[in-house]
Amino acid sequence: MSAVAVLNAAEAEAELDALAEILWDCVDGGASVNFVKPFTHEEAREFWRRVIASMRAGGTVMLAARHEGRLAGTVLLGIDTPPNQPHRADIKKLLVHRRARRYGLARALMAAAEAEARRRGRQLLTLDTQCGSAAERLYHALGYTLLGIIPRYAVAPDGGAVDDCAFFYKALA
Repeated sequence: MSAVAVLNAAEAEAELDALAEILWDCVDGGASVNFVKPFTHEEAREFWRRVIASMRAGGTVMLAARHEGRLAGTVLLGIDTPPNQPHRADIKKLLVHRRARRYGLARALMAAAEAEARRRGRQLLTLDTQCGSAAERLYHALGYTLLGIIPRYAVAPDGGAVDDCAFFYKALA
């Protein structure tokens, strides 16, 4: 079983190279997570630097999973919501390195993100993902409700097709 923990900004900064490797690996493997190839490790590090700045400002919570002692997955909880939505959070960037897939890390990260959201008084989670992806199947299995699909929403990581995007929500008990 993998260990999942909330990382603070200093801990995330210390893991910058590992985080960049996870993001790069996911994009290289075809995950539709907002980036298009060619995608460099430096671009991945720059993304995480922006996330860490948001963590310092209190807008983002990072949860990270280790597998065989190495950082292998992450998910972000976006808590920088408008004043009329203090009860809600966004799930962002569920990423698991290909070397650590099929060990339950994605499920563990999502369970931890939901628990952290509850701990922070959040009662509703929202997220989006590429239609037809493994992530879409996971969110269905975890009890997320499909709100709808926007056709031709985002360019695929290979820069080719423009994929549909599925939007989900989950009310937390």
